[in-house]
Order: sequence, then C-alpha cells, then structure tokens
Amino acid sequence: MIYFDNAATSRPDEECLSAAAVYLDRKFYNPSALYAEGYNLHLELEEAKKNICANIADTDVFEAVITSCGTEADNHAIFCGGRRGNIVSTMGEHAAVFAAVTESGRRGVEARFAPLCKDGSVDADKLMSLVDEKTSLVSVMHVNNETGAVNDINAIARKVKAKNPHALFHSDGVQAYGKLPYVLSENIDMYSVSAHKIGGLKGTGALIKKKKLQLSPYIWGGGQEHGLRSGTENVFGIKMFELAAAKAYSRITENYKRVSAINARLRELLDERLFVCLSPESGSPYILTVAASGVRGETVLHMCDDEGLVIGTGSACSSNSAKRRSRVMSACGVGEDYIDGVLRLSFSHENTVEEAEAAARILSAAVQKDRELTN
Repeated sequence: MIYFDNAATSRPDEECLSAAAVYLDRKFYNPSALYAEGYNLHLELEEAKKNICANIADTDVFEAVITSCGTEADNHAIFCGGRRGNIVSTMGEHAAVFAAVTESGRRGVEARFAPLCKDGSVDADKLMSLVDEKTSLVSVMHVNNETGAVNDINAIARKVKAKNPHALFHSDGVQAYGKLPYVLSENIDMYSVSAHKIGGLKGTGALIKKKKLQLSPYIWGGGQEHGLRSGTENVFGIKMFELAAAKAYSRITENYKRVSAINARLRELLDERLFVCLSPESGSPYILTVAASGVRGETVLHMCDDEGLVIGTGSACSSNSAKRRSRVMSACGVGEDYIDGVLRLSFSHENTVEEAEAAARILSAAVQKDRELTN
C-alpha cells in the first residue's frame, strides 16, 4: 500500500511506541497523586511539555497546555481568547477554527473572515482591514491543510499588534509543527499543535501559549494543566508526543528535502491534460492538492484505494459534512469544472520517490477510467 494521506493522520512511530510503552505498564500512576511515584511522573510530564514547546518557542516566554487534539486547542484559543468585540480569521481555516469563530458570532462576538488568495493563503491586506480597536482575537493558520499554502504568521502577527496591541494572535500550526523549521515570535500569543500528524498518537495535542497570558479554563474539574484543562493526564500519549516531536525535529531539514523531492516528482509526472495543480510551489512540500475536471474526487479516491493508493479529497475532519464541496476550495476560486474533482496527496518522511512514480500512474489511470465511465 502507498499511503499518501499523512495530512489526515500519520503512522505512529514504532521506535517511539516502544520507548513510551513503559508509561502503559510500569509508570501507570496518576500524576496528580501525592505519593512519590505519582509526583515523579508529574515532574516527567512537566519536562515533556517543556520539550514539546522548546522545539518552536522560547520556554522562558511560552508554555504548552496539553489537550486531547488540535481541535480542542483551537477551540480553547477561540472561546477563551476572543470573548469581546470581534474575532478576525480567514476563509481558509480548518473547521476547528472556522466553526468556533462562527459559533462565537452566534454568541455575540462579531465574526469576521478575510478572503483567500488563489493558492489558499490569506489576503493579508484584506485581513488587516478587518482588524480594529474592538478586535479581541486574530486567528490565522500557519499551513493551509487543503493546499499547503504557508502564511507568514510572524509577519502578520507583527502587523496585527502594531494596529491593535491588545488583540491576541492565534495560529493553527497543526500542519507545520514537526515539518517546517520556524520559531514563534513574541507577537504570537497562542499556537495549536497535534501529535498524530508527526508519528504520535491520536488523542494528544497542545495549545502553546504565552506564560503571561491569562486564559480561562476550557475544561473544568480537578485543575490539571495549571487549572486550564482539567482531566487525568494521558501520560502515554504525552510522552509519545514528546518523543515523536524530538525525532521529527532532529532531522527536520533532512525530512523536508526528502518530501520536497517526492512532491516535485509527482508534479512532474502528473499529466497536465488531466490535472491542474492547486498547491503553490512555495507552499509546504508535505501537501500536494490537484484537481481533475469531469470526475468526482470521492469516486477517484475509491478507485485509487482499490489499486493500493490511499489519498484524500481535502480535510478528513470535514468528510462527514453534508456539504461535500470544500469551503476552502471555493474560497480559493476553484471553478465548477474542477471543484468536485479535488484530490489531496500528503506525504511523510517514510514515503519514497518510487511511491510517487507509482502513485502518478495509478491516479492518472483512475481519472481516465472514471471519465470514460461517466461519458
């Protein structure tokens, strides 16, 4: 099987699984317990959170609040950070941000959405025109999960703070963490990350936030995560996240080059008579989104699956929506001829150029066959 749907989820890293197994059997204690074993485990978790944060931020300034996923981290940032005036976001956001901002609008905080450029990045000038003295929060994703377009969040955050120093800035960094080399600037207040996109486990994420930022709790209860996110900690998942992140960052440049070669080879081999490329060459190499006219992406996906190629049609988190057409693709200006035929291929360092070559053949054959069947 060729697995090219890593933006949806990645395979858990076997080496990290083996190393973290001790937290399932021998170190199974409750980190909130008062006995020595529990307290020692609490100290290990505090170190793990610091290490997860240190990959992208100054730990004297930022800290990690562990969550169950990137979606929860996004929701925490939106609902607890944007509580007055208006929230400014973009039409390209993951559903976890877009739906949360929309819901905030129903709760009395005005929701404002900036349009996208053709590649899926935000129109920064139009975004800034929406920011005013009443803006409490701006949320702009780092890497678009449907096109791979990269937003310069440090630059955008600097402009936001210059216009309104009191506005908080949040970014969904789920498709960037562990994949792109970067460091959060002092102008970013909150940043969401997820473990299962980089070889960790589903069920673990984090909201990286400024230490001085006073947020309300999102989940109430026993006061874990310094009162911000109650619930007995998922020690195994957190340690897996720490280990997978450390492994990803230890070879981030090598992985980036490897995946770039895979992306470039697929771009080279995909027949221009069948496909248009929607992902910018300047975007994240981990995502390549294309579209074919006269076909349904979902049908092609299943045909490819039958041939041993696993791909996606966009955000897996939105696949249960009654609206099958992508809001993001529409915002990018993808026309009627192509919007039903959008396909997303996403890679990891475990993939190879040889897999890309085979994928190009399978994908082209599937599109040609579907066109023949529907004509």
